[in-house]
Amino acid sequence: MGSASKQSNPTGKQPKPGSKSAQQADRRARIAELRAVEQRRERRNKILTIGISSALVLAMIGGGTWLALDAKDKNDKKAAAAKVAADAAQKAKDDAAKADIPGLQTFGKLTQNHVKTDVKYPQTPPVGGDHDPVWQTCMSNVYDKPVRNENAVHSLEHGAVWVTYNGKATPEDIKTLGDKVKATPYTLMSPYPDEQGTITLTAWSNQLVVDSASDPRVETFLAKFVQGPQTLEQGASCSSGQM
Repeated sequence: MGSASKQSNPTGKQPKPGSKSAQQADRRARIAELRAVEQRRERRNKILTIGISSALVLAMIGGGTWLALDAKDKNDKKAAAAKVAADAAQKAKDDAAKADIPGLQTFGKLTQNHVKTDVKYPQTPPVGGDHDPVWQTCMSNVYDKPVRNENAVHSLEHGAVWVTYNGKATPEDIKTLGDKVKATPYTLMSPYPDEQGTITLTAWSNQLVVDSASDPRVETFLAKFVQGPQTLEQGASCSSGQM
């Protein structure tokens, strides 16, 4: 404050208390003190802001890292569960492929030419042989009317299982079979009034006749022959065929 007084009073004489010069000196001193206080406050706020920002950044980094690790852990668990399920399904399919099915009829090697004419088949329903160039759509399709033999046989060539039934099948049987087919790609189902057995399951060169949809051999047949070892054209489409 003495310095400020000297600047405004070059003579070095102290201003008289209450004089205008003294009042100006006091005012300058208060302003300087207020500026110093404000500067200290600004420095303190800046330090607090930097500290809070740093803490937030660290929290965000930590939170993001935790979320990433948590997501990875969930994905790893999901992948592991999917692999276990896939391995179990493959084992069941392998076991079914090796299983003997009582009553299964196998017909050996059959011709597989594409023809435009009707074909007279020795089996009813047919289990293979020459067939139409267009397959019957067989991606879990349930038909309420008979389908053409020649188109269905082409589906068998692609590894499909054809489920048929006659008038002896009960509504419960038809519903149960339909539900199974709807849940199983590379299958199709249709009525077949002329077949002798109540329910017939047909794959290329293989056929099984059962009396009820609850017969456990139905599941075994589906597991064994849907895209099974008898498939002549592995990976061939069952979509976009004859409807």
